[in-house]
Amino acid sequence: MYEVMEEDSYEFRDVDLPDDLCFCPQVEYNNQPDSLFFSDGVRSVDFILVYEDEDTKPFDKKFTCKRHKYFESCLMQMGLELEATPSVHEDNLIYVKVHVPWEVQRTYAEVLHIKIPIEVNDHVNRTPVGNLFDWITKYFKPNEKLIKKEVDYYTAPYQRHHHDCFLKMDKEKVFTPSMKSRMASCFTAFNLSFFLKPQVGNVKKFGITKLLSGGVYKAAYAPHDCRFNVKSTVESCPNERYLLYKEWAHPKNFYKTQPLDLIRKYYGEKIGIYFAWLGFYTKMLAFASVVGLACFFYGYHIQENSTWSKEVCDPDIGGKIVMCPQCDLCNYWILNSTCDTSKTLTIFDHFGTLVFAVFMAVWVTVFLEFWKRYQSQLEFEWDTVEFLEQEEPSRPEYDAACVHDTINPVTGVQEKVPFTFCGRCFRISIGIGTVLFWIILILASIVAIIIYRLAVFFSLSIKLKNPGNFTTLEPLKEYVTPQMATSVTAGLINFVVIMILNTLYERVAIWITDFELPRTRTDYENSLTMKMFLFQFVNYYSSCFYIAFVKGKIVGHPGQPVYILEKYRNEECDPGGCLIELTTQLAIIMGGKAIWNNIQEVLLPWVKNVIFRYCTRVTHKKVEPPRWEQDFELQPFTKLGLFYEYLEMVIQFGFVTLFVASFPLAPFLALVNNIIEIRVDAWKMTTQFRRILPEKARDIGAWQPILQWIAILAVATNAMIIAFTSDIIPRLVYYWSFSVEEGYGNHSMSGFINSSLSYFNTGNFSEATVTDAVERPPNITICRYRDFRFPPGHPREYQYNMHYWHVIAAKMAFIIVVEHVAYLTKFILASVIPDVSHTTREHLKRERYLTQAIIHEVRLNLVSKRLKPVKDDLLFERPKYERS
Repeated sequence: MYEVMEEDSYEFRDVDLPDDLCFCPQVEYNNQPDSLFFSDGVRSVDFILVYEDEDTKPFDKKFTCKRHKYFESCLMQMGLELEATPSVHEDNLIYVKVHVPWEVQRTYAEVLHIKIPIEVNDHVNRTPVGNLFDWITKYFKPNEKLIKKEVDYYTAPYQRHHHDCFLKMDKEKVFTPSMKSRMASCFTAFNLSFFLKPQVGNVKKFGITKLLSGGVYKAAYAPHDCRFNVKSTVESCPNERYLLYKEWAHPKNFYKTQPLDLIRKYYGEKIGIYFAWLGFYTKMLAFASVVGLACFFYGYHIQENSTWSKEVCDPDIGGKIVMCPQCDLCNYWILNSTCDTSKTLTIFDHFGTLVFAVFMAVWVTVFLEFWKRYQSQLEFEWDTVEFLEQEEPSRPEYDAACVHDTINPVTGVQEKVPFTFCGRCFRISIGIGTVLFWIILILASIVAIIIYRLAVFFSLSIKLKNPGNFTTLEPLKEYVTPQMATSVTAGLINFVVIMILNTLYERVAIWITDFELPRTRTDYENSLTMKMFLFQFVNYYSSCFYIAFVKGKIVGHPGQPVYILEKYRNEECDPGGCLIELTTQLAIIMGGKAIWNNIQEVLLPWVKNVIFRYCTRVTHKKVEPPRWEQDFELQPFTKLGLFYEYLEMVIQFGFVTLFVASFPLAPFLALVNNIIEIRVDAWKMTTQFRRILPEKARDIGAWQPILQWIAILAVATNAMIIAFTSDIIPRLVYYWSFSVEEGYGNHSMSGFINSSLSYFNTGNFSEATVTDAVERPPNITICRYRDFRFPPGHPREYQYNMHYWHVIAAKMAFIIVVEHVAYLTKFILASVIPDVSHTTREHLKRERYLTQAIIHEVRLNLVSKRLKPVKDDLLFERPKYERS
């Protein structure tokens, strides 16, 4: 599909039509809504162009009719066959049907390196185990009676002069409808408008993209083969859209596997590889979800029996420990007031979490390595093994800007490029600088929100304690606390800032990528992918990194707290610790983001289609429109549509791997979301969007190295979360080093809470922390706070004690050991698991052998034909006695 793009720097110029112009014939609609043929009922409709009838346009816009007539004439002179039909529901629209004839199909199949069958692949190994497994899993597969398994062929790139060497089949079946649509779209995109008539003048070349942006055409798309919920009445129609909806896109099929071969056949390899990756990722999440749920239920089981949780809730222990104020306007509080929070924290912060984090480090490596194997298998089955970048045509915007001459280092041929080496470096520098500026802007917004939280907390702590303020909130006074009000307002502001920056940066990123002017569509998407992911990474994960590794780490002690800008006291963790806050943050972001995205993906295209269908129709004829007109009323699939699908899943992959040590339920939530996501994406592509133009793709592109980078970073982040955010390391140090010294005899966790809290003399509060706004009980002389420091009266009072340095050493040793073990395991697994399986490698060798054998046989026959006349001539010229 082609979306409307911004106008280039140059404008269309009106031209005089030549005398030998070929005009597209116009016929009336034949009242056959399911037919995808010309009026003769023989030629198939492979592509659709839609324009507004010039007779209904204002006088100043009628000159555009010359451009569409000239463009259509060029297409017809290049070999395409066209036929126009007026709209049924809108009197001002004309639909131009495009047919690719057989000879043009052969020519462009060779240009596009389309592979067709040369021999049936009969090397399929079936074992009793495989048959038993298929019998068990057949209920989780699409109905094989409706979606029959594709015959596996060995294929080779099509060549006209080797046509007889390929598998014999009817010429209507050699190239699928999606291949024909791809050929037609390439015709319209290859800047044909002024290729054939250089005498028209020095006018820049343009194709369908420029014509769409200039308003010459309203749409250009490939037609669906039938309605999504009703079979076509045409017997020759394969009804692939209907089958996809019935066995794939319908929500009732959520438990079934995907018909990837049919998806690839109908939508092309690019869409097929996305759903293959999403399905494989979802299957792998099932294993991580089982382990994560086991870790969660284990924590839920031990929360009542946890020693440190019991000590917090015990009235004789936690009920007698007075904690120091956590802010300048806060009062003392009793430790057992955090009893419920402590029990909740036990569900996520236990030794099973450590095992789960190590498992996830192995899981992510296994996932990526086995995906490479599966991807190589799809490359062979979908004929994309030899799909090279030079096979992909350059973008029309790139061709239009080519003004400089250069020598191609590969071919040695002189060609045009849009800019010199210095110009390219300048454009890339501008792009890098802009991306860094926006990342710094996000970090600045996060700092501003942190300062806002501190300022609002300081202000509300005073106002909410004054009985004269907020009298209207008296019924909610128990619930409207400074912490709650600050968190809610800061969260809303953070959400608004994220959405605003997302919207602005998306446009900036597209503008920068357009300014860089990548040559091919793949280059364009890869460049935009890196820019958008860097921004989204900082935008989505920065708050989690702040809670995990910054908040509560640099707070000083009650007598000497740390201030930001010498005014705002640095944030401390909640009474339950920062890990429970990180867990809550992840649950809210993952759950909220998933729900919002799915609702948005379902409602937006449906609402747009309803509005377009019922609010833009000019006439009210009770005639069912043809297939192409029904498709025009659907939403166009933009060139960045698939990009946002990948971005959504990769961001989720980051949440599942980077912070999984604090939230074992993340894989399970991701699994549930992906099961819904697959059907939502399938539903909207099948029912709400025009048919997506097939495109070639051998892998997931720039997303593959991004996933590798996230997997490497995840090892470090999870190790540091366990070391610095959770209490696992301090508990282990206490259990093995200090529990015996505390007088408990054997190694025990008894006394850990008392050991993890330091003493503070309330008479040592600084003047900055004492205010008349808060009346603190004068009879409290000692309070406790979370840290490992010497008590008051000690020669080194309030300095870090030996327990602290033991814990720090254990944390650093844990990070080093875990990282090295995890990275070594990843390296070993990556080396042991080959990227290409033995079976796929053998199939590739067989296919190459057959291709070379065919080429050799053709050349040998050609040489024999050329030598035979020469041999006959020599025999004829010999003397008679030599002949006898």
